[in-house]
Amino acid sequence: MRVFLLLLLLPALALSLLGAHFYRASAWPLVLACGGLVVLLAWPRAWVARLVQGALVLGAAEWLWTAFLLLQQRLALGQPWLRMSLILGAVAAFTAASALVFRHPGLRSRFALR
Repeated sequence: MRVFLLLLLLPALALSLLGAHFYRASAWPLVLACGGLVVLLAWPRAWVARLVQGALVLGAAEWLWTAFLLLQQRLALGQPWLRMSLILGAVAAFTAASALVFRHPGLRSRFALR
């Protein structure tokens, strides 16, 4: 029981980081959506797991898009860009990898996934 609760912390953290990103951009509906998805993780249904997985994949794409935009800005201004790219790349990878926790046997049985 403890293992799947610990595993659910990964998508919850990824969604919280994504919500903070949207909060900074004042995208309030997306902030609420991220918060709602974190709350939905408590409801063990297959469609919840698939919805969260889809949101995490889209979230990883958002992080990569943000990294691309910031990279272009920094290059145009002659500012350093490597550290920012590595950090946002790592956040994107973490967000995408958080979607894979639902492949764990404990979570597969909890969410009734085939």
